[in-house]
Amino acid sequence: MAIKVSIPTTLRRFSDDQDTIELTAAEVERYNRHLILPEVAAEGQQKLKAASVLLVGMGGLGSPASLYLAAAGVGRIGMVDFDIVDVTNLQRQVIYATDDIGRPKLQAAADRLKGINPNVQIDAYETGLTSENALEIFKPYDIIVDGTDNFPTRYLVNDASVLAGKPNVYGSIFRFEGQASVFGTKDGPCYRCLYPEPPPPGLVPSCAEGGVLGILPGTIGVIQATETVKLILGKGQPLVGRLLLYDALAMSYRELKLRKDPDCPVCGDNPTVTQLIDYQQFCGIPAEPELAVVEQKEEITVTELHQKIGSGSPPFILDVRQPHEFDICNLPNSTLIPLNQLPARLDELDKSQDIAVLCRSGVRSARAVSFLQQLGFDKAVNIRGGILAWSDEVDSTVQKY
Repeated sequence: MAIKVSIPTTLRRFSDDQDTIELTAAEVERYNRHLILPEVAAEGQQKLKAASVLLVGMGGLGSPASLYLAAAGVGRIGMVDFDIVDVTNLQRQVIYATDDIGRPKLQAAADRLKGINPNVQIDAYETGLTSENALEIFKPYDIIVDGTDNFPTRYLVNDASVLAGKPNVYGSIFRFEGQASVFGTKDGPCYRCLYPEPPPPGLVPSCAEGGVLGILPGTIGVIQATETVKLILGKGQPLVGRLLLYDALAMSYRELKLRKDPDCPVCGDNPTVTQLIDYQQFCGIPAEPELAVVEQKEEITVTELHQKIGSGSPPFILDVRQPHEFDICNLPNSTLIPLNQLPARLDELDKSQDIAVLCRSGVRSARAVSFLQQLGFDKAVNIRGGILAWSDEVDSTVQKY
């Protein structure tokens, strides 16, 4: 038989103004292990069914978080992403399967979540999150789960969450380490209280550049799902005012106490950020028109490089990846000088020589070119798209990773 439970007023606005919500007989059976927990019981399961959660980013963190939120019975789950499934995602983004390669992530994720729990409403926003659409997308949801992997979007999620008055369940990962916290609650700090200013562009490598243990986002994503469920249930001690630090190699957890900054420009006593701003500019990332000028002046395509090699007058090919990456694949006659060693090995380069700089995707090599040109290596150019582009456009036998 169905179970009827009163909806708390904090969640009632998302239940069509009804005073009660039913758990069907099938749901009672499905959520049996929840219902026998005194901390959850029928009332808690009803809260989960009435709740709505938005996941920003369906990569390494969004994958496990969404799987467990759907399985737990969260009634409405929104997802924001515009990427497609790539083979390199499968090492850590466990919501996707090999057969999903080439599909839009949100289509594949929606199918998987519906397969786990057909009772859940799935909303897909196949778009990038921007200052123009964030508040509108956030509007129908109780809680925002931040699964992003770049600083502009991370600050955007934080500011939009604070302005919308919604908790922001934060997570981040890199190599073997992860962080988690809950930002944007009424009395707790926000992300800007912890990091008032973003790091200089390029200082912190992305996971694509620095790597990440495939299991790591599973740990942090599940912590995010746990914190989300606790917030919905109103049980336990959420990570408000606490930053959880996880080291997978040491298998250790540490905790840092966080305080709300009264001078925070977003959540402080006298906020100065009262609307969403240009977060690319805030993080010091050049706008697209500036990048286009740089591309024409300081980059070479892999096709152009291939033609130069074929003509018998190749440039000096400088590979700035790490040795273990070089061992996976490399271009013939290229020279390996890892980016972190470049300042100490400049004497191995000739300023009068054409230098084409290579990395995996073109990001680290662009930084190397900028560094070299400041030191007078005027003939240094970036190989656009890196060795991935070489594999796609020139030689498919070159191993991608």
